[in-house]
Amino acid sequence: MKILSVNAGSSTLKFRLYEMPEEKLLMKGNIERIGLSDSHYSIRIGDAKIEKEALINDHSDAVQILLKELVDNKVIDSLDSIKAVGHRVVHGGNKYSKSVILTKRVMKEINEISSLAPLHNPANLVGASAFMEEIPGAVNVACFDTAFHQTMKDTTYLYPIPYEWYIKYDVRKYGFHGLSHKYITEYMKKILKNSKPNLIICHIGNGASISAIKDGYCIDTSMGFTPNAGIMMGTRCGDIDHTIIEYISNKTGLSTKKINEILNKESGLQGIAGMSDLRDLDRAYEAREEKVLLAFDMYTDRISEYIAKYFVKLDGKVDGIIFTAGGGENDPIIRKETLLKLKALGIKLDEAVNEEMMTRKGREGKITTKDSKIDCYVIPTDEELMIARDTYALAVEAGK
Repeated sequence: MKILSVNAGSSTLKFRLYEMPEEKLLMKGNIERIGLSDSHYSIRIGDAKIEKEALINDHSDAVQILLKELVDNKVIDSLDSIKAVGHRVVHGGNKYSKSVILTKRVMKEINEISSLAPLHNPANLVGASAFMEEIPGAVNVACFDTAFHQTMKDTTYLYPIPYEWYIKYDVRKYGFHGLSHKYITEYMKKILKNSKPNLIICHIGNGASISAIKDGYCIDTSMGFTPNAGIMMGTRCGDIDHTIIEYISNKTGLSTKKINEILNKESGLQGIAGMSDLRDLDRAYEAREEKVLLAFDMYTDRISEYIAKYFVKLDGKVDGIIFTAGGGENDPIIRKETLLKLKALGIKLDEAVNEEMMTRKGREGKITTKDSKIDCYVIPTDEELMIARDTYALAVEAGK
């Protein structure tokens, strides 16, 4: 069964086509700068890469281009070959704890909670609507980035604020990167041969989050009401004292909206070091640039603090600490500096193995020594494959 896995952003559309259940990748690509003057797209089919500039006014144009390329490149015989389309939907609010088939009611509810993700949920719906129009016979599935974290208890997801804010306005911790954390959890069940593992998963990219998994279920995660919570990130500040916002507004005359933009786009590693790309930061770190050394020290402090917190929350029973996503998978400096700060937990890093462990070089696995009290791993995440798996399961249930 051919399944399309789609991730539509406000001006982007990423996709992969799989043959399921074999999980064979047939084609993947990115369509970028939708609605802007320099829109373009790239597609990879096996070792062949196609790059084109095109006028892409909206997501409907993007979908038509994608489907035309599938047919023109003979990846599919016709659009009817695509039996289901899975869509990453950033926010499911309190309503969705698993992936569901997209119906008119579900789309209405996703739209109703768009105030929780105003840049993403509307774009996700536009993308889904375009596919529904072009491939009316396909099953469409919503895969929520918040769903995996819905197993948190109320003592964890509630904030110590007026309870009325939760009841009336849905203010609570939601967590994000759920598709990644779910994928890694399922992957580690197979690696450990344990259906109920206790894990600490570190999704370290430009956006970053850490989750505590107990018996295979999420019990806590670092991101909160929005993705700008938890650890310091590429351009996001993470956890700060909220009164800083009013203080800076009074001092500078900046609006809270502008300050919030700065905290999301000009803070974190960017705010301290003046750069957020980890490749640039690594080179500057090796050159011992003062601000970069400071930024990395702050960054790894915050990662290690969350790991230690979740170690305690898991009663010290941790089957594995996993580093994943761009930085987690390919940045040995971050992993080393983080784990060296966790010696008190009995973690012993194999520095030589860690230095060579990069998923972009095809290397994954354990980076700790045999006598380490906790095993630590580098494992590549695959959110698109997780979408495809959920979509395939629901399509089969629907009789496709």
